[in-house]
Amino acid sequence: MKLVLRYSALLAILAISIGPFLWQFATSIKGPNEDVFVPDFIPDDPTFSNYAAVADVVPVWTFALNSLAVASVNVVTNCLGAAMAGYALARLRFKGRKLAAVIFASSILVPFEAILISLFLVMRGFGLTNTLTGVVLPGAIAALNVLLLRNAFLALPAEVEEAAIIDGANAWQRFTRLALPSVKGTLVVVALFSFMFSWDDFLWPLVVLSDQEKYTLTIGLAYLQGTFVQNQRLVAAGTIIAVLPLILLFLLLQKHFFRGVGEGAIKG
Repeated sequence: MKLVLRYSALLAILAISIGPFLWQFATSIKGPNEDVFVPDFIPDDPTFSNYAAVADVVPVWTFALNSLAVASVNVVTNCLGAAMAGYALARLRFKGRKLAAVIFASSILVPFEAILISLFLVMRGFGLTNTLTGVVLPGAIAALNVLLLRNAFLALPAEVEEAAIIDGANAWQRFTRLALPSVKGTLVVVALFSFMFSWDDFLWPLVVLSDQEKYTLTIGLAYLQGTFVQNQRLVAAGTIIAVLPLILLFLLLQKHFFRGVGEGAIKG
């Protein structure tokens, strides 16, 4: 009986989690004569022409390329910058190290909306409004990613690093040859988080961008939704286009993702 209840609960959670997505996908492939407000998961007249029609209404592929550029740069800057900052906080000894860690942790508690105006004024002062660079910079190195990598580096055995110091390795060599290869799982987590947050970000690109050609996918679809608001099939198709890269990326990297931060310093 307990087993039946457990599986029933799991199935209910699964239905709540993926049910709306499946309904959205089914809506995106419904034919013109089908009712989009009826939750039919298997359309009577499925068609993928709605996806092509989205590109005819808005420059969805231009928006997608802009989002890809922003997300890719954020992945690189977060993996490199957060790794260096996390290693410095975890393994290097310098005055104010604990205070720096506290500041990084505290910054997570500050809502983005509280610093939105200040960020915009800074970007305007540097002449970076209405540029993709201005979209990238605020999320280039996220405090959460720094703390994730700091915790991963703290888990490395001190004896291994001490042996490298005795062998004459400097801080950069210890970082690149010893520490980084030992936290590959955490780097994948950071890469996924960075890509996901950048790809899904709506508020900041909406504030900083004004040129339609530079819109990211999220604001491009939402801003121009009124153009085809009467055709929910196109709205659904645009939503699937926006979320599909995240699903594919997670499926490709899920093995490394679930390895998490619990990797050791010695391999093989």
